[in-house]
Amino acid sequence: MQLYLPIAEVSVNALTLLGLGGVVGVLSGMFGVGGGFLITPLLMLIGVPPGVAVATGANQVVASSVSGVLAHVKRRTVDFRMGLVLLGGGMVGSALGIWVFSILRRMGQVELMVQLSYVLFLGLIGLMMLQESLRAIRRAQTGTAPRRAHQHRMVHRLPLKMKFRASGLYISAIPPVLVGAAVGFLAAIMGVGGGFIMVPAMIYLLGMPTKVVVGTSLFQIIFVTAFTTLMHAVTAYSVDILLAVMLIVGGVIGAQIGTRIGLKLKAERLRLLLALLVLAMSVKIALDLLVTPGELYVLTPGRLP
Repeated sequence: MQLYLPIAEVSVNALTLLGLGGVVGVLSGMFGVGGGFLITPLLMLIGVPPGVAVATGANQVVASSVSGVLAHVKRRTVDFRMGLVLLGGGMVGSALGIWVFSILRRMGQVELMVQLSYVLFLGLIGLMMLQESLRAIRRAQTGTAPRRAHQHRMVHRLPLKMKFRASGLYISAIPPVLVGAAVGFLAAIMGVGGGFIMVPAMIYLLGMPTKVVVGTSLFQIIFVTAFTTLMHAVTAYSVDILLAVMLIVGGVIGAQIGTRIGLKLKAERLRLLLALLVLAMSVKIALDLLVTPGELYVLTPGRLP
């Protein structure tokens, strides 16, 4: 069944949208990522304008994250105090990102900025995660004890220390706030939950145990992406409700499935799978930027700004 999306001004098969939402939901539950890094470029691939893809993709991330975090709350694998600290920085970063996005939209550079951001951040993060996950797998195979991530790090000598009992940490609140702000900014610019940066930062920078990282990441993603979606809707009217509903239905179901799959896989295997997925998306977007289209100039009807 074909659906006409009024804000995006395209017609898309309903099953395609449900499938996209379901895939992103599975990833959300497995890895603790909102899945925006995947849903936004996929929406652009089926013809949704970048501005609408970013804003509506963030909306879908909220739903899949809510579904995933509920499953983790039942298992007591969410550090709510750490999540609130990350959230404080995330709100500030998101507000700044919305402001920058509005400027780029007026300049007509949104599409290029979104694509370049994906190539840069997904490529760098994917490579770092791949390197670390391979080391973790090698250590597991050889029986070598891993180096504790939170020892001898400068970030843990900073002031404003707080206790995070669920994570077993006593560290400065400054690094979590900065990580949250960076993720909030990316959420506004790229339509992502930021889990692909949040998860490795929580593990390797903050030294959080893997068992609470996924649930805590999803908890923070819920509120930052909800705020981002609201601001995009108010400032640019770029949220397509029909598109969002179809993605949400698939995402909620997929997140429950992904959570169950994630609990059955070893932590180092999860990191490796996420790293490969992030790198694959970076390569795909880079190729789209480099390959010359078949038709250099295409005239399509559209609305005046």
